[in-house]
Amino acid sequence: MRPRPDRDAEPHLLAEEDFLREVHSFDFWFEAVSGYLEEQPFGHDPDLVETPMDDVARDSLITTLCNYCVGETAALEASSGLVRLAPNHHSRVFLATQVVDEARHLEVFMRRLEDLGVEDPEAEIDRRANQGLEDFRSRLLELVDRGDWDAAVFAQNVLLESMEDTVFRFHEQSADEITRQVLVGVVADERRHLGFGENDLGRRLAHDPSGRRRLAEVRAELDPLVLGSFEGVYRDLGIARQDQPELGRHYLDAVERLGLTA
Repeated sequence: MRPRPDRDAEPHLLAEEDFLREVHSFDFWFEAVSGYLEEQPFGHDPDLVETPMDDVARDSLITTLCNYCVGETAALEASSGLVRLAPNHHSRVFLATQVVDEARHLEVFMRRLEDLGVEDPEAEIDRRANQGLEDFRSRLLELVDRGDWDAAVFAQNVLLESMEDTVFRFHEQSADEITRQVLVGVVADERRHLGFGENDLGRRLAHDPSGRRRLAEVRAELDPLVLGSFEGVYRDLGIARQDQPELGRHYLDAVERLGLTA
């Protein structure tokens, strides 16, 4: 029987086969999410009291959450389709856990909208959705439907997850306590999803360097949609213009780790 690696070891120090066996497993996923799933129904401490906010702040938060729902819906739909395209068992299992994560994220964001007094979250999301995000969602699903694993993983698990990780972590700093707790749990998942995308594509590009050119073309096409969506988030969160380039830089740093140029 193959010996099992030390579960307390840093996963990224494991040999490649052991890394895939451990990190891309339901066991690892259960350990990663158990705390904030078991103790925080709907993503936050149930004893928290809603922070008073004026109508302008509440409306801004609702718009922001609606657009978060668009992103999570895109990731849910795409990750479920990618399960069918996965080139191996490890990737298939990981994408199955991501489907559950994205469904959970969508659920907690929609529940947060209800807490803020939105009677029909789905209708509100349709009404307030950022067009750039909707266009990105459509393009991502086209890549999945076309069976383009590399491009779809890049669009979802690198581009989309990088944007969400950057925005959610920034939003945490100024959010009310309930929204902050929701975002902390979601960010923990996004980092895992982003790690999968970078590791999977990094291994594949090492064997096929020519693939970098094609993914750079995909990035050049999708970057305007992602960065355009940032502008809407900036506006909804009331971020000062002088802080906006820094957020964009965080996103660009993340997607450039694969050595791609737009």
